[in-house]
Amino acid sequence: MTNPEFSPFVAALRAIVGDKGVTTNPDDLAPWLSDWRGRYHGAAVAMVAPASALELSEVINLAARTRTAVVPQGGNSGMVGGATPDAQGAALLLSTRRMNAIRSIDPQARTVIAEAGVVLQTLHEAVAAKGLRFPLTLGGKGSATVGGLVSTNAGGTQVLRHGTMRALVEGIEAVLPDGALFEGLVTLKKDNRGYDLKHLLIGAEGTLGIVTAATLKLVPALIDRAVVWAGVRSPLAARELLLMLEDRAGREMEGFEIVPQRCLNNVLRHIPGTRAPLASAYPWHVLIEFARDRPDAPAPETFAETLLEEAFARGLVLDAAISASESQAEAFWKLRDSISEAERAEGPAMQHDISVPVAAMAQFIVDAGVAVEARFPGTEVAAFGHMGDGNVHFHVAAPAGSDPRQWPHDPGKEISAFVHDLVVAAGGSISAEHGIGQMKRDELERLGDPARLGAMKAIKRALDPHGIMNPGKLIVA
Repeated sequence: MTNPEFSPFVAALRAIVGDKGVTTNPDDLAPWLSDWRGRYHGAAVAMVAPASALELSEVINLAARTRTAVVPQGGNSGMVGGATPDAQGAALLLSTRRMNAIRSIDPQARTVIAEAGVVLQTLHEAVAAKGLRFPLTLGGKGSATVGGLVSTNAGGTQVLRHGTMRALVEGIEAVLPDGALFEGLVTLKKDNRGYDLKHLLIGAEGTLGIVTAATLKLVPALIDRAVVWAGVRSPLAARELLLMLEDRAGREMEGFEIVPQRCLNNVLRHIPGTRAPLASAYPWHVLIEFARDRPDAPAPETFAETLLEEAFARGLVLDAAISASESQAEAFWKLRDSISEAERAEGPAMQHDISVPVAAMAQFIVDAGVAVEARFPGTEVAAFGHMGDGNVHFHVAAPAGSDPRQWPHDPGKEISAFVHDLVVAAGGSISAEHGIGQMKRDELERLGDPARLGAMKAIKRALDPHGIMNPGKLIVA
């Protein structure tokens, strides 16, 4: 039931997008008012789902005139509460899920124009039918949307070779805070017309405007691949292995992930259909993908065998398995992609998506783990992630018997502050690929470079003077 105070506003929304584009029923709204982890809960006047950029432009124009806060939401699979409204109930939740067209695929230019609501897995399938590939993937590919990926500058597991979304976005269409439509989808290799709005909007988490479509870079489809699961002694050994493979494999190596035994145990315990890839347990594991997308490149399986022989000879690998089929390759990746889900099932933990300089990542994992477990007795650290780009998913599990409702607040917040202090001391970032949202906003304010924060706030005030775009996220107003 709509609050009578907001009835004229809701009626105006219906006039723009039609009845099927507006949701006010509390039961229908409920699933979209909490974040994926269940840590943040809010309320909204309504949820509006425009079917086009022009409809969205009219909606934002209405919100600007009425000073109504707008919280954009794609697949609602974010990790930092960036798409959840506050509890006041005066904000408008804006879903991009109806804007789900793939407008064009250009095999010659190797680009695709996809609207904000296109699900990542759908995008993968569409470009694969044209013999191409969008080289970014992650565990939530079945729900994550293009708009959310752009707005959070998502990374994923193939950053080692292809970069984050910032490297893959060639153009953007977006609605700005006054309702103006920025039409920047055309790809230009050279464009010196001043400030780059595209890069301002990438990673802005909907605080400067709402991405409605993006021109994305494509690469040739894979001919074949080989995925290796190997046991190693330590993160330092994994780092040595990575350096060896970078020297030998070059562009044929697409991914290099590090996983502790604890995380693997949780996946095997909580995720149905998973099985251990090696006969024995090892302190640490690495997941490596070798891929071929051109006929003159070496066969990945043969390439992997040759490189593993050298790694065994140098004592860098204790045991290894090479995928014998595509289904086995997927099974290896499922182990990695299911870690967050398994950790959530295991019990309360403080999850930190952080990055440090690539060369320092292995030592940071070792030293920070020791420091946290010493400072907070009974906790257990599980650090995993993208070893080739310095991105560490640094999870701190609560001691057995901890209250799952209380522990994330006390001592959870103190733990996170301690971890973030260690990250900053190492020259790193408190957010690697999930964004700041509301979870890390105060920590960014506490630890961020004053000059950078000042510039960000000035940009926010200039583009969104009424503060209606995703308020309470990313920066302290």
